[in-house]
Amino acid sequence: MSTLPSIKLHYKQGGSDKLYNILIEQSGDGHVVNFAYGRRGSTLRTGTKTKTPLPLGSPDDTGSKTAYGVYNALLKKQRSKGYTPIDGAGGDYADVQVQKTDVYCQLLNPIDEDQVAALIADDDFWAQEKHDGKRMTIRHGDEARYDNETVAINRRGLTCGAPDAILNSYKQCPDAGIFDGEAVGEIHWVFDILDYPALPYSQRLAGLENYMPDLGPAVRLVYTAKTTAEKQALYDQLKAEGKEGIVFKRHAAPHTAGRPNSGGDQLKFKFYATATVLVSGHNDKRSVQMQAADDLGGMVDIGNVTIPPNHEVPPIHSFIEVRYLYAYEGGSLYQPTYLGVRDDKGTCDKIDTLKYKAV
Repeated sequence: MSTLPSIKLHYKQGGSDKLYNILIEQSGDGHVVNFAYGRRGSTLRTGTKTKTPLPLGSPDDTGSKTAYGVYNALLKKQRSKGYTPIDGAGGDYADVQVQKTDVYCQLLNPIDEDQVAALIADDDFWAQEKHDGKRMTIRHGDEARYDNETVAINRRGLTCGAPDAILNSYKQCPDAGIFDGEAVGEIHWVFDILDYPALPYSQRLAGLENYMPDLGPAVRLVYTAKTTAEKQALYDQLKAEGKEGIVFKRHAAPHTAGRPNSGGDQLKFKFYATATVLVSGHNDKRSVQMQAADDLGGMVDIGNVTIPPNHEVPPIHSFIEVRYLYAYEGGSLYQPTYLGVRDDKGTCDKIDTLKYKAV
C-alpha cells in the first residue's frame, strides 16, 4: 500500500512562529483531509476539510471531488500565505494514525459556588488547579509494557498529536506508565497515574511523585492542597489570578473512567462559564453560528461567535469551546469568546446545562 501524502509547513515572520500540517487519512472506504495548526511548541488545534470521506484520486487533482484535490487546494492556499515546507522528518507535531487505546480518563462533574465551601472544609477531598488546556493522557512504554512506544491519548481514548517537547520528556523515563494531565502549550501538567486504577487517589498521587524526577523538563506536577487552610488559600489565589477553576478529588477513591450521571469523586468549579457547542454555519467577517442540543435530540440556535484572526475558521459540524458570561432563556450566549476546536469531544453541551442570567 502506498503512503498517503502529508506535509508540515512553517511560517515565521515578525512575532509569528506558526506550524500548519496537512495530511490525507483513510476513513472507511474513502479518504479525508485533516489539518493541525498553531504556534510552534504548542498543542496544535486540529480539524478536517472534508465533511464526508472522498475518493483518493490522483496527485495532480484539483477541486473538491477527491481527497487529493482538497489536499492540493489547501496546500496552495497555505503556501500563498507564506507557509513553507519543513525540511526533513519530525518537527513539532507528531502525525499519528488515530487508534483506539482503551485508556480513558476520569471526567469531572461541575458544581455550584455554594458547594465549594463545603468541599474546602471536607477532609475527604483534596484540591488542585483546573488548568486551562487540553486534557491529555500520555502512555509511555518500555520493553516489557506498552510496546516500547510513547503516545498521547485524548479524553475519548484515541491517540492524538502532541508537542514533541512533551513526548520527548516522557521518553527519557526508564519506566513505563500512563500519566493523566492537561497539556498547556508545551507543558504537560500531570495529576494522576493510571496503571493501577483500583488504588486510592492518595496512593496513585504518591506513586506519581516518585516518577517526577525522571519525567523530563516538559512535565510538571499539579500542586495538591490537602488541608482546609491550604484549599482555601488555593481557591483565593486562583480566583484572584483569573484562573479557569479549581477541582476537588476524594483522596480515598479509585480511578473510575468516564463521567458519572451526577456527583462523583472528582468535581470541578469554574470561575467563568464555558460550553462546547456545534458550528452550524458560517457568517461573513469570520463569524460562525452556534447550536446546543435539547433533550429531544434536536438542536437549538444560541447565537454567533467571532473567530480571532490568529485562528482558522472551524469547519461546519465541528465542535468548539466558547467562554461566555451567561445565556438568555430561549436566546443566545452573552459575550461569547472563541477558545478553540474540541476535536476530543464527540457531542456538544445540552441547552439546559448552560449558565443562565438570573431573573
